[in-house]
Amino acid sequence: MAESDAQERTEEPTAKRLSDAREKGQIARSREMNTMLILLAGGVGMMMMGSYLVSGVADIMSGIFQITRTEIFDTNSPMNLFAKAIADSVGVLTPLFILLFIVALVAPMLLGGFSFSPQSIAFKWEKLDPIKGMGKLFAMRSLMELAKALGKFLLIGSVASGVLWFYFEDFLVIGNQDIKPALAQTMDILGWSFIFISASLIVIAAIDVPFQLWDHSRQLKMTKQEVKDEYKQTDGSPEVKSRARQLQREMAERRMMAEVPKADVVITNPTHYAIALRYDQARMDAPVVVAKGADLVAAKIREIANANDIAIVSSPVLARAIYFTTEINKMIPESLYLAVAQVLAYVFQLRGRRRKGHINDKPINMSDVPVPEDFRYDEEQE
Repeated sequence: MAESDAQERTEEPTAKRLSDAREKGQIARSREMNTMLILLAGGVGMMMMGSYLVSGVADIMSGIFQITRTEIFDTNSPMNLFAKAIADSVGVLTPLFILLFIVALVAPMLLGGFSFSPQSIAFKWEKLDPIKGMGKLFAMRSLMELAKALGKFLLIGSVASGVLWFYFEDFLVIGNQDIKPALAQTMDILGWSFIFISASLIVIAAIDVPFQLWDHSRQLKMTKQEVKDEYKQTDGSPEVKSRARQLQREMAERRMMAEVPKADVVITNPTHYAIALRYDQARMDAPVVVAKGADLVAAKIREIANANDIAIVSSPVLARAIYFTTEINKMIPESLYLAVAQVLAYVFQLRGRRRKGHINDKPINMSDVPVPEDFRYDEEQE
């Protein structure tokens, strides 16, 4: 037996489990509630449309039994009368049928909402498995259905017997009345009988609805392993997510390295950190960090800077200050303007001297630039 089958289903169904079950047509439904509502609607409809139905039925019966001598000897007359009676009956009963049709559509939606699933009506060979069929005979749902059937038989039988006893004298009187009063009284008795019998089903529906909700939730419960497996399927395994984050970091690093050749200066620690700054006086309010990194990333930034003849300035205190306070593509803090301005001024001056042929390849060391105390990060903080 599989591990998931051996474990107890103790976990509440996840949103995905509920959604998948709904797509398969597996939702909570109560046939007892549907039957009760349809019967109640039929009884109320008969009471509300009683006079209309009685008048229509009386006219149909009058048309059938009041025929002329010519119609009696016409061989086509019976079929014509029958067809007319059917058409008139449909016309009289259509409002009641429409009411019942609407209730039959709406009633199932009250519990589980609207759901149409082709999968639920598809043919499945496993439904023909006799072993599974025998197992279902003793399942809790089958026992509940048996209990409901017995309960309905006893309850409806008792209510119907009470209704017959209550209207016993009225039944005897109907036979002595004219056709229209008799039909009117018969319709009244039928309407109230439907309402009483339907109302008795409220007891069955009140028991069945909570059971269906509980049973539906029980069937969808999951084992702890199923929850873990579903989490991996929806959110991805830790290995996949780790790989995705790694790829994102690599892409971001490649984009960052592509900006290093556009920098004006690279400030270093000199080995632990490297920060590439760019400043366009016409377009920028302050220098912007286009790349930064530590250790291997810092070494890569220095390598690209050397390859593209970007000035590299060793200023440990300033490098740490920018590294810990400024994100990539952000301007440096205002408190570091003066220190960075001195670095850039020296770099721009050096660049001008190189254009004139005065080349100085000595390492640039500017450890004495003014960095505020609250922007100083010790070696231990690295």
